[in-house]
Amino acid sequence: MRITLVTGANGEIGHSLLETLASKGNRTIIALDLAPLADDLKSLVSVFLQGDVSDPVMVAEIEKYDVVEIYHLAALLSTSSEKNPALAHHVNVNGTMGLLLMARRIGTRTGVPVTFLFPSTIAVYGMPSLDVKNSSGAVTEFEYLQPSTMYGINKVYCEQLGGYMSDRFGQLSDEAGKKVLDFRALRFPGLISATTVPTGGTSDYAPEMIHAAAQGKPYACFVRPDARIPFMAMPDGVKALLDLAAAPADRLTQRVYNIGAFSPSAEEIASKVQDAFPGAEITYAPHPKRQAIIDSWCADVDDSAARRDWGWSPDYDMQRAFEEYLIPTISGVYAL
Repeated sequence: MRITLVTGANGEIGHSLLETLASKGNRTIIALDLAPLADDLKSLVSVFLQGDVSDPVMVAEIEKYDVVEIYHLAALLSTSSEKNPALAHHVNVNGTMGLLLMARRIGTRTGVPVTFLFPSTIAVYGMPSLDVKNSSGAVTEFEYLQPSTMYGINKVYCEQLGGYMSDRFGQLSDEAGKKVLDFRALRFPGLISATTVPTGGTSDYAPEMIHAAAQGKPYACFVRPDARIPFMAMPDGVKALLDLAAAPADRLTQRVYNIGAFSPSAEEIASKVQDAFPGAEITYAPHPKRQAIIDSWCADVDDSAARRDWGWSPDYDMQRAFEEYLIPTISGVYAL
């Protein structure tokens, strides 16, 4: 039975990913998180390790297992990274490097390439001005890679690091061409989950609007009405990770892929929320720093490579995301 490692298991993606992986019933799941595993996740995993992903002692503990697949979700996110860039670098970069080296050692030991799934982000983009952002349309994986945040800098570096570790350092020196590490990255847009509470991320104004409206609370949006970035419903984010993990290596033409679903303005999101909750009180109080970050991210992504190479296609457009997933599920939480 294949052994799968999920780091950052308590996070928004981790919750949904563990539920989906466990439902398949064809693997042993090892979960890692800094905090105790949430009660609703305990029955889904075979082994839980509590600790810091950047701790060599913890990495050594993981290495005892013949892991063949890693979903490296653990990271210090955008807002926290801006407050403590040194810690962000330690967790996001050193933690990733430690796991990549571990994966190479496991692959060398077992003779089975370790597939390493890495969630990157649209925070890797750095649009030079709002005018350029608004005129550029959907950007490819290779444009505007001058991030303005520590989180974005960490992620774009780790994308490059993962490619190097797979293509240059991820081969056995005595067997030319034999891979022991297979790094694959997704650049996620803003992810909106109906089952976890937003935690103050830079793109969390979308889920915060819905949660506030469902509770009958007023909400002051921290970006302008015209602010626009790509978004995606969480089930599609998990689907993308699993689809990329399952894709044959010979079909992949690059290490890093954009994925997209819908790209609304904050005002368009508010309109959807107010359609569902007619009494919702939504105002705008842009936060200068957070607004500047949103303005530096692209308005949309070109995901044609993912569609071509491994058949990417989201299940949820904006209408379906709100009407079938977000609104009914979040409303049900607060109706209890």
